[in-house]
Formats: sequence, structure tokens, C-alpha cells
Amino acid sequence: MHFLCQIRDVAIQQDRMRFRRNIERIGEIMAYEISKVLDYTPQQTQTPLGVKTSAVISTPIVICSILRAGLPFHQGFLNYFDAADNGFISAYRYHPHQDDAFEIKVEYQAIGNYENATVLLVDPMLATGQSIVAVCNQLREKGGATQIHLAVVIAAPEGIAYLEQELPSNCHLWIASIDEKLNEHKYIVPGLGDAGDLAYGTKL
Repeated sequence: MHFLCQIRDVAIQQDRMRFRRNIERIGEIMAYEISKVLDYTPQQTQTPLGVKTSAVISTPIVICSILRAGLPFHQGFLNYFDAADNGFISAYRYHPHQDDAFEIKVEYQAIGNYENATVLLVDPMLATGQSIVAVCNQLREKGGATQIHLAVVIAAPEGIAYLEQELPSNCHLWIASIDEKLNEHKYIVPGLGDAGDLAYGTKL
């Protein structure tokens, strides 16, 4: 809650490094929570004085973030799942008529093999849910992930309902905070603004 309060605060938001670090720390906390539901396998570990049975994650982990706002959030997950493979996909709102109507463009993709892996798809903001669904559909078409865990910092009820309607049962949603609604421009209220701009500066 402390980190969430800071990323929303318009005065603190002016410090981009602090904003990115707080998003990263929220990612670390959510990575820890998600780790509780993963499958583990016993493993014999040799110590200097003997052998200890430990537990290791059974399936490969692939962390995939939606550019560009997902990058500091991604780093938080990578700090915990440090042996994971990584993927990056761009998805953005395209306004063909320069009004509030938009479609989702999924373009750049750089991701390795995630067949039989657990995919952690991370994106700070869940507004309409269309970006996450578009990216999930791409992942499902090109590979066979066993489970997909969707991690977001702030979500709107409308986006949550859309994911429940559109995604299969092997997709699991994790949310740090649920806000009130979407406004007429389909942005989260009260939200925090544009996470990508706050982390890296405004775009053209």
C-alpha cells in the first residue's frame, strides 16, 4: 500500500527514478505471492556438511512484459525469478480517426520458446483489458504455455470483467489494487496517469 500510494501521488510522480523503483518493488511483492501457487519438485542439495532436500520450481518460467510501461514491473519479477527466460511484446491503442475509438496494435515481439512453460505476463495497468487479451491470444496461437499468470498493478472493474469473458481457465489474474471505473476516454479513475510516460517521459 505504501508503494501504491507513492506511485499515485502527483508530487512524488515527478521523480521518475522513484516511480520506476516503486513499480519494480510492487513487482517483487507480486512475484513472491505468485510463487506460492507454482509447482515444486524435491531436489537433493549438497552442502559443505551434508545433504538437504530442497524444493525447486518444476516448470520453466518465462516473464513477458508489454512495452513500454511493463519494463520496471518486469524487472521486479526478474529479481525473484532470476533464471527465467524473458519476452517483450508491444501493444498500444491506435486511434484511426483521432477520437476516443481505438483498436489494439500488437507489433514488436521478442520471446523465446514457452512451450510447456509458465508464462508471467506483466503490465502495470489493466483498463479495458483489450491489450492483455490481444497479447494472450498471440501467445496462445504460437505456443503451448501450461499456465499464464497475468500480473497488473492497477485494474478497472470493466477490464477484469472483459478478461473473465475472453480468456481460458489456465489464465490467472493477479491485481495489486482495483480502482473505481473507466472514464469516457477509457482511462482508469482515479488511476495514476500514463505509467509509461511517468517511467520514461512523454512520447510523440
